[in-house]
Amino acid sequence: MSLQPIRLFGDPVLVTPAATVIDFDKELRTLVADLTETMLDAPGAGLAAPQIGVPLRVFVWDVDEALGHLINPTLDLSEEIQEGEEGCLSFPDMRYDTPRAFRAVAKGWNMFGEPITVEGTELLARALQHETDHLDGILFIDRLSKADRKSAMKEIRESDWFGIAAASGLTPHIKLSPHDTFGRSL
Repeated sequence: MSLQPIRLFGDPVLVTPAATVIDFDKELRTLVADLTETMLDAPGAGLAAPQIGVPLRVFVWDVDEALGHLINPTLDLSEEIQEGEEGCLSFPDMRYDTPRAFRAVAKGWNMFGEPITVEGTELLARALQHETDHLDGILFIDRLSKADRKSAMKEIRESDWFGIAAASGLTPHIKLSPHDTFGRSL
């Protein structure tokens, strides 16, 4: 286990869909351990593999003192919507009201290749959706209203951390969500 640097907005890995995990081996278990340690150190409620530069469909969460991980997830979402503040470790110190389904059922596998189902409402549902979005190359700012996205982009451009990505030659890219955003996106 080791702490990994968290990729910031502007890094292309964050907007690239992750590959399906095929091998459930020691390397995968090490990845889950690294994700968990990095998330807890940050601290955050979730962390997806692309956020540490690994383009695989794996994420971890820490919600209501319950740690978990999911590999190759699929989601079933309720039609009921919740509004709530959301942030992301790849966007330091930024928080915006982000619409999400109130309830989520995530199906996938654990690090040993055993099928699991995770059901959650409120914060856990939000975390499951947020992290699955990361695996699809979708960022939480993609879910914001046009006005909030404009405000977020201004905040990003004015941040100290964004200069780091820009100096590296990385350019920001906002990918529109292919998922239903319930009329709250472009």
